[in-house]
Amino acid sequence: MDGIGMETAVDPIALFGAWLKDARASEPNDATAVALATATRDGAPSVRMVLMKQVDQRGFSFYTNAESQKGLELAENPHAAMCFHWKSLRRQVRITGTVTELPGAEADDYFHSRSRLSQLGALASQQSRVLASRELLVARVEKLEEVFPGEVPRPDYWRGYVLRPERIEFWKDGAGRLHDRILFSRSEDSWRKERLFP
Repeated sequence: MDGIGMETAVDPIALFGAWLKDARASEPNDATAVALATATRDGAPSVRMVLMKQVDQRGFSFYTNAESQKGLELAENPHAAMCFHWKSLRRQVRITGTVTELPGAEADDYFHSRSRLSQLGALASQQSRVLASRELLVARVEKLEEVFPGEVPRPDYWRGYVLRPERIEFWKDGAGRLHDRILFSRSEDSWRKERLFP
């Protein structure tokens, strides 16, 4: 585990990739699950779990309904934070930065890679709005199955987002709460690395 190592790492994205590989081998469920925090224009915060679908030099990508609470908050305040917590490894990664939309073609590709039921569910759901009953949601899905017997179109409101990190902090549990904390801060096209007190 920790093949790259916190001490020697110079690229936080590469270090994150190594830690994610470890987490995929040790976590019982969804190693890509991440707490995503957004806020309204005036700073009222909200947090929920989402699945991170890709990490690359652009940042950390996820998909959601743009008309959901998180989608609306990102539209008015594009600053967000993420926290991965891998309990089996006693590690966490905290990320802050700005969020932009992914190209529609990428959203199309990912949407159509999902199961048919997930696609129908995304089309049927008015995410974050009041639902009178579960039966109503099931009926909406059944109706859409009839309307779209073949390919399910990606609704315009179902979009991809990428969080471009400005800060990435790696935290590893230490004996006696003497934890290791390494912070990478973006400086134009490079990263500054610092150790933090636990």
